[in-house]
Amino acid sequence: MLAKTEGEVVIVAATNNVLAEATRAAVESGRHVLVEKPAARNIGELVAVIEAAQKADVRVRVGFNHRYHPALAKARQLCQDGAVGDLMFVRGRYGHGGRLGYEKEWRADPELSGGGELLDQGVHLIDLARWFLGDFVQVVGFAHTYFWQMPVDDNAFLLLKTARAQAAWLHVSCTEWKNLFSFEIYGRTGKLQIDGLGGSYGTQRLTYYKMLPEMGPPEAEDWQYPGPDRSWAAEFAEFLDDIRLGRPPAAGLEDAREALAIVEKIYRGGRL
Repeated sequence: MLAKTEGEVVIVAATNNVLAEATRAAVESGRHVLVEKPAARNIGELVAVIEAAQKADVRVRVGFNHRYHPALAKARQLCQDGAVGDLMFVRGRYGHGGRLGYEKEWRADPELSGGGELLDQGVHLIDLARWFLGDFVQVVGFAHTYFWQMPVDDNAFLLLKTARAQAAWLHVSCTEWKNLFSFEIYGRTGKLQIDGLGGSYGTQRLTYYKMLPEMGPPEAEDWQYPGPDRSWAAEFAEFLDDIRLGRPPAAGLEDAREALAIVEKIYRGGRL
């Protein structure tokens, strides 16, 4: 396909076992690439892609589309504007309930997926936590299979800490019988709470709780974002701008590597 077409951009959306291989081939042909998360099954696969992208001088964006959900984008802007003061910690939960035959799908095959729920939805929460708090220097947690009869994890629990002792407490699950997305950001003067992603996760909502000088119950302001998921369209539009302007993508291969490093540390720690 790469030899027979002249397109400038390639989108790689495939099973995890071929993400790195396909991305590298596209990069080496001189194309810019948007690759679905997690971009590789492990860091070892990703390193070759990073080196190829640097050599070819092309843009590679990783599909951390949750950054482009409007509630999360507005929360990020509010944090940058100082609405909640210095950030202290975040708390995130993300999960779905699977479906009949889930344990027979490609995500349940470690050769194809590279891991379970931690590598699937977990990298989204890890990326969001890094987006708000920065890099983590300590990683604690474990992944375990509670329900699905499959050789990969269906739940993972993480406690991450930055050099400034800011913390991220994260839980991802595919035994969440009612689909759930919840991400809370705590600052010294307020809190931001994001619930839902649309569809089966419920209407996306952002609530801003502003602490009063006398403390007590905070003031609350609420935004809702009904309608279809536009995060992928916003992500791709920004990627086209990255290409036109020759700038590094905001969610790139280094972000994927940092997320994978945390995933691998949890997996190396064993499953309890």
